[in-house]
Amino acid sequence: VPERPTLGNTDYAFEMAISNIRYGEGVTKEIGMDLQNLGARRVCVMTDKNLSKLPPVNAVLNSLAKYGINFQMYDNVRVEPTDQSFMDAIQFAKKGEFDAYVAVGGGSVMDTCKAANLYAASPSSEFLDYVNAPIGKGKPVTVPLKPLIAVPTTSGTGSETTGVAIFDFKELKVKTGIASRAIKPTLGIIDPLHTLSMPERIVANSGFDVLCHALESYTALPYTERSPCPSSPLERPAYQGSNPVSDVWALHALRLVAKYLQRAIRDPEDREARANMHLASAFAGIGFGNAGVHLCHGMSYPISGLVKTYKPKDYNVDHSLVPHGLSVVLTSPAVFAFTAQIHPERHLEAAEILGADIRTARIKDAGLILADTLRKFLFDLNVDDGLAAIGYSKADIPALVKGTLPQERVTKLSPRAQTEEDLSALFEASMKLY
Repeated sequence: VPERPTLGNTDYAFEMAISNIRYGEGVTKEIGMDLQNLGARRVCVMTDKNLSKLPPVNAVLNSLAKYGINFQMYDNVRVEPTDQSFMDAIQFAKKGEFDAYVAVGGGSVMDTCKAANLYAASPSSEFLDYVNAPIGKGKPVTVPLKPLIAVPTTSGTGSETTGVAIFDFKELKVKTGIASRAIKPTLGIIDPLHTLSMPERIVANSGFDVLCHALESYTALPYTERSPCPSSPLERPAYQGSNPVSDVWALHALRLVAKYLQRAIRDPEDREARANMHLASAFAGIGFGNAGVHLCHGMSYPISGLVKTYKPKDYNVDHSLVPHGLSVVLTSPAVFAFTAQIHPERHLEAAEILGADIRTARIKDAGLILADTLRKFLFDLNVDDGLAAIGYSKADIPALVKGTLPQERVTKLSPRAQTEEDLSALFEASMKLY
């Protein structure tokens, strides 16, 4: 693309893409009007079995009824979706011939709805066509999608702002996903009233996802060092590396997490804290949705995918499950101690935002300072003591490394390149935190 050759074929530009966002207490009641304004005649409402009985879904259905919107409900979304659960939702969407979608739930629901919208709009595509390489073919999305309104009920994934949909690929026992600006929601409805029904551990684990989104996107490889340089704007990935615009959102999200996460976990009635965490989730989503994440997320996918018997408190599920935010945060002290030799000043700045006193800190200690700050933060919030506490042992490390290797879409955004030995050492260091 550029006339001048770029150094080592690296990119020379970045692009910001986010959904429209509407924020305010009670704003869910406007959804019926939105769908009326879109001229929607057949709407698919997606959620999961637990949420289908809770106030957020009720609020959406009341609004649809009030404005006479014809809809069909799909409440079979799996918490931590799999390729099969995606395909079940896709079948429903293809049969329904919908002209708009509403996703009410956490990241699992929003991601499932994005996939359903995509494959219903591209009925002749094979499932692996749009799945990230090297697991799938990673084809660019060129078909027009239907409008999708996303209503997050957790404060974690930021999925209402991003063009990313994550799932467990059962055959390989790893998480992977679909990443394209084309699948981002048309509108994110951020209604802080929905966070009031979240149990304590769900608040904690979703908050850890926000924390890592902010930290990873701020410390990611700069966009000008990412290669290859795309031959067309369509080929430029959704995750482009740290950039000046994402940096603003990531840092602001980190400040909100530092100020409000502990309060939101400890007191479900603290509306100010819960509302601010809901916003922080969207802010971090805008940041990482364009900059990307790196090693905490890359390593988290096999941690979730290889789960044995762990069942977290406060999650009403019938299968073993490591909540996404927990699987991400457990490796964070080891990861940031490892990456800090590149851009140590950014790691030190993050530690200071999270409460570290860096007045006499040496720049070469940035990684250790951030790692210790994270450990204290997690200890204060009663987080399980490392991977060993959720059922893993040193014998599992080769399988965990093997599951991380295909996650190149994110691991290559680490500011510091890593070998298989490095990954083994990081998993080993994450077995025990305190």
